Amino acid sequence: MKSQSIPPVGLAEDIGDSIRRILAPNPSPMTLHGTNTYLVGYGDVAVIDPGPDDAAHLQAILASLHPNERITHILVTHAHRDHSPLARTLSNVTGAPVYAYGGPEAGRSKVMEGIALSGALAGGEGVDRSFAPDITLTDTEIVSGSNWTLKALWTPGHFGNHLCFQMGDVVFAGDLVMGWASSLVSPPDGDLTDFMSSCRRLQTLNARIMHSGHGDPIVEPAKRLDWLIAHRTARETAILKRLQSGPATANELARAIYTDTPKTLMRAATRNVLAHLIDLYGKKQCSAIGKLSSDTTFFC
Repeated sequence: MKSQSIPPVGLAEDIGDSIRRILAPNPSPMTLHGTNTYLVGYGDVAVIDPGPDDAAHLQAILASLHPNERITHILVTHAHRDHSPLARTLSNVTGAPVYAYGGPEAGRSKVMEGIALSGALAGGEGVDRSFAPDITLTDTEIVSGSNWTLKALWTPGHFGNHLCFQMGDVVFAGDLVMGWASSLVSPPDGDLTDFMSSCRRLQTLNARIMHSGHGDPIVEPAKRLDWLIAHRTARETAILKRLQSGPATANELARAIYTDTPKTLMRAATRNVLAHLIDLYGKKQCSAIGKLSSDTTFFC
């Protein structure tokens, strides 16, 4: 995988197409160097993914505005704590409304909704439970400012309420597509069946460039999407092959398949495997002993 550059924290960078990027101060194994906050347009400005609830990052966003500029729209790709919490504070300061697909439980598939209601599956890694937009966006709805237009694309998979935003041949991909790693898909907030469908949908856009929630711009979006789909397909094949040797849990499969993964990322790897197993179960390519849960044993 191509190495990722480290942009300056808290300083607005002009990355072309009337877009400025500000890196939030929240590096981690799951966020790389931190969350990318994007300012779109000039004069009347849209902010995409304000990021974590951090006072320094709030001031960095406000300081990036040119004289006579104002923030008129706050757009959130999804309700993870590294993307959405600062939205409410930024709205209170600027008066701009917050736009999103919905709250943290919006957009779940019927399968994941049923699993969540049963209480049999733990999850909710990093979810901003208090997130509530002022204005909900439907799929393909247009949001416009004085010099920019964004189309909201409902793209669940990494998260049920996940939106990408399209501006011509530029796509803000949130955490659905990243250039440095494959996205976490952790049920019940994540759904691999939806993830694959959303990736295939983005393939039809023929984007020139994608800006993700973390890491560098993706300058070859088609190639990256091909890789993501092939990567997930290969994981599915590996899981099915291992299940031919006998029944196993998600944890057992993850330890057998993710042999080079650091211990700090094994929980995420296990959640990804569980997402695959639920997808395979839904496609009737494997069976489960008992209810679907973190500890369910699956077999073929």
